[in-house]
Amino acid sequence: MLIGAQWGDEGKGKATDLLGSRVDAVVKFNGGNNAGHTIVIDGEKYALHLLPSGILTPGCTPIIGNGVVIDLGVLFEEIDALEARGVDTSRLTVSANAHVITPYNRTLDKVTERFLGSSRIGTTGRGIGPTYADKMARIGIRVQDLFDEDVLRAKVTGALNLKNQTLIKIYNRKGFDVEAVVEELRGYAERLRPMVTDTSLLLDDMLTAGKTVVLEAGQATLLDVDHGTYPFVTSSNATAGGACTGSGIPPTRISSVVAVVKAYTTRVGEGPFPTELLHEKGDELRNAGAEFGTTTGRPRRTGWFDAPIARYAARINGVTDFVLTKLDVLTGQDEIPVCVAYEVDGVRHDEVPMTQAEFARAIPIYETFPGWTEDITSATSLDELPSNARDYVAALERMINAPISVIGVGPGRTESIVVRDLLH
Repeated sequence: MLIGAQWGDEGKGKATDLLGSRVDAVVKFNGGNNAGHTIVIDGEKYALHLLPSGILTPGCTPIIGNGVVIDLGVLFEEIDALEARGVDTSRLTVSANAHVITPYNRTLDKVTERFLGSSRIGTTGRGIGPTYADKMARIGIRVQDLFDEDVLRAKVTGALNLKNQTLIKIYNRKGFDVEAVVEELRGYAERLRPMVTDTSLLLDDMLTAGKTVVLEAGQATLLDVDHGTYPFVTSSNATAGGACTGSGIPPTRISSVVAVVKAYTTRVGEGPFPTELLHEKGDELRNAGAEFGTTTGRPRRTGWFDAPIARYAARINGVTDFVLTKLDVLTGQDEIPVCVAYEVDGVRHDEVPMTQAEFARAIPIYETFPGWTEDITSATSLDELPSNARDYVAALERMINAPISVIGVGPGRTESIVVRDLLH
């Protein structure tokens, strides 16, 4: 299992790709096209949004699990873009139980966020939250519904009986026509049909046959709807528990939990961020790390490494291995602060405070480490890192309660130091 240990954008795609041909399947188990992975292969950059990163590995089966919400237009745009670059996407498999993002949910996402004004969550406006809300309210549209026109029409009619009232009477927007929505969704059915299967059964067969499956999270621990900085979170479970429910794999079949964490911290959207740098140092980190959203292009908020949230991620997910990414971005810093605890109302907190109100008032307590100036992008072992870089990694490992098994020293596919094999 592969999850993010911060607020997302940690480099999970690269970590999955690092496993290479030894992985038989990669499953995206949550989220939608509100997040993405950027993977660099032979100098070429690939930005994935809905597709699991295993789509770029020959012989690997990429699977979109039941916990994902799918914008079918975006899915096929992404497939077409990859195929135009020579990538084979024929192995893609989609769960019949995954929910579909409808045009009315995209509209509701945008108008609701605008209505909230200064209280906005900072969503991407892509309909993710309203689609998950429909799922929980039991008025959602699933992939399997597209193959029965009568079922689809009945479900869209039931949903629009409520949605159109909301759009017209609350937001003063035009309602949606049932037949237009049905026609749009049915238009994807025939192309989608060959990809759709019972993915839980497929995965059970693969695991029984001794194959290696990676469960790949969208977003990250601090964006989890239950365990993140609520309400400034995503609408799904991006943690280890969500991997089981979003894929149909039972927890007894999970052998390891790999968490990806940056050598510093970023987040996109609103919400608390204790180590955020609001001055030129933040801009420096943002530019050095190319910290702009894969999906939205939005500049990411940047800050120093936060050890308490990494420990929190280790605890919530049962982390067995950390992958530390973007260590190279810190090259050239004279000193590198690390948040080791917080002060809240004059009281020291060594762990993430229990309440969001306390976390929003948290002032980071820093320990400072000497930086390095040497280029580390060609390093292939710990011994090849400057001593200060090694000391920095060792200090983080002591603070976050799980071993750092891989260190990213550059954006490329091979620019990593493997301390311990992730498939140990």
